[in-house]
Amino acid sequence: MSDHRPPVRVAYDRAVAVVTLDSPADRNALTRPLVGALRAALESAGQDPGVRAVLLTHTGNTFCAGASLKGAPPAGPAELTELLGAVVASAKPVVALTTGHVRAGGLGLLAACDVALAGPQATFAFTESRLGLAPAVISLTVLPRMDARAASRYFLTGEVFGPQEAVRTGLVTAGADELEAVLDGLRAASPQGLAESKRLASAPVAAALAAGREEMERLSARLFASAEAAEGIDAFRTRRAPAWQR
Repeated sequence: MSDHRPPVRVAYDRAVAVVTLDSPADRNALTRPLVGALRAALESAGQDPGVRAVLLTHTGNTFCAGASLKGAPPAGPAELTELLGAVVASAKPVVALTTGHVRAGGLGLLAACDVALAGPQATFAFTESRLGLAPAVISLTVLPRMDARAASRYFLTGEVFGPQEAVRTGLVTAGADELEAVLDGLRAASPQGLAESKRLASAPVAAALAAGREEMERLSARLFASAEAAEGIDAFRTRRAPAWQR
């Protein structure tokens, strides 16, 4: 990937701002450049009176791999909560479309969106526990959306699951074949109607972010600084089993 290639691209399609995560070389990881560019794109779309909604999608085989563990500096916990808060607070509905893999922090971004659609090849996993971490910050957007029993299982085990399970548990809204119906519905709605309807529907997520962000940011920072996380991340980078694996 060229150093000059922007990590986020924006195009427009009949009143929809199509925001594409475009850093496939690092699996659209939540680096500081990508998070900053995504926040700027959301802010621009939010201020554009010609935009009814945002479609958040991706290039490559991964929607978002979560925290950057290789290469570019990762976004910190506060930067991540600010990004999730910007998605939730935007007056323009945000529709996520993944046709590939979503991991860890990428699931927090997916859950922050108002509608999440997944193609048949999409896969999902909360991989933090296998790295000596926990889905701390992203729990603020995931837990209000996802079935509690399912969240408990997948937070703990890090298992990979598919789009049907993601829909069943509430993490994903529907399959990717619903995209045009969703976008046409948003194009038919008034700006005021969309903004107020979004505010009502996203209230539990907004409340969780407001109440828990400081605690979860501290937890995330503490875990990332721990010896177990250092071992887990090194094992991930070197493609070996961590010391605790049995």
